[in-house]
Amino acid sequence: MGEKVAVLGAGSWGTTLAILLAEKGKKVSLWARRKELAEELNWRRENPTYLPGVIIPYEVALTASLEQALHGATTVVLSVPSHAVREVVRAARPWLDPQAPVVNTAKGLEVETCLRLSQVVAAELGEVSLKRFAVVSGPSHAEEVSRRLPTTVVAASLDVALARAVQDLFATPYLRVYTNPDLTGVELAGALKNIIALASGMADGLGFGDNTRAALITRGLAEIARLGVRMGANPLTFAGLAGLGDLVVTCTSPHSRNRQAGLLLGRGHPLDQVLVQVGMVVEGVRTTKAACHLAARYGVEMPITREVYRVLFEGRPPQEGVARLMCRTMTREVEETPPFFPPSG
Repeated sequence: MGEKVAVLGAGSWGTTLAILLAEKGKKVSLWARRKELAEELNWRRENPTYLPGVIIPYEVALTASLEQALHGATTVVLSVPSHAVREVVRAARPWLDPQAPVVNTAKGLEVETCLRLSQVVAAELGEVSLKRFAVVSGPSHAEEVSRRLPTTVVAASLDVALARAVQDLFATPYLRVYTNPDLTGVELAGALKNIIALASGMADGLGFGDNTRAALITRGLAEIARLGVRMGANPLTFAGLAGLGDLVVTCTSPHSRNRQAGLLLGRGHPLDQVLVQVGMVVEGVRTTKAACHLAARYGVEMPITREVYRVLFEGRPPQEGVARLMCRTMTREVEETPPFFPPSG
């Protein structure tokens, strides 16, 4: 895939991938939005805010200049929060090589438009950019990958050859990469699982147990798949790494920002204080708004998502949401058209 990789975004995941690529012998530029952060990372050779204790090798060039980061880059990795994707891509456009693949690692939806992030990139770079766009997703907390703990992810692209190239780019003895042509499903699964992780954290904060968490994960996966299939995704994607795998780890891990935020909400903390206390972007908050709009647009029932929305944006106590979920009209688990199987005919 070429020689130089520009990683845009110096958070935990961007820093981790920059280190991984440098250790594989790639020439790497790591772009930080703030000049002060780039300078701090450059002299400390550590990202104490997002990835304390992990050394950044000198082979990683730190910069706050998009022009410098992108100069000569034959692959671009987007590792900025989902709400910043449009702004960063627009700012980077003058220096992007038109042939350079763009690999996105953010997980979310654009709130204002409800677009998937591949669609946001296409809106800024043109529809032709989708032929060189890929996404890397799956159960992959940076805190563990940076310490070389065995991890598996999926590379998705409409271009099978590009997905395989991304697979080769990131694969290491501790990071195994699968490919998947279902870009829609992988993007939706990665975004929507954060909402269920918020709910899982709330349940933990309320003092509920493993039964509750298992129910949220299982029924959460069902409503994610319902929306995904309605939007054209492959139902099997939701049973894979980007779906079930990422959902499980995000709902259960102490590294999960969304679960942590839900935990604080369940303990009665208001949302504005929770976001300050977590200290990093909680993607599920914004995604909940977009998901509710999409559910209404596509006529899909998403009861957990709806209750999370009420807690986040209508000030409803989490206990009320639990009561409403438990007292819904009784129904069967397997529907007329189950979410994991396409409709016949």
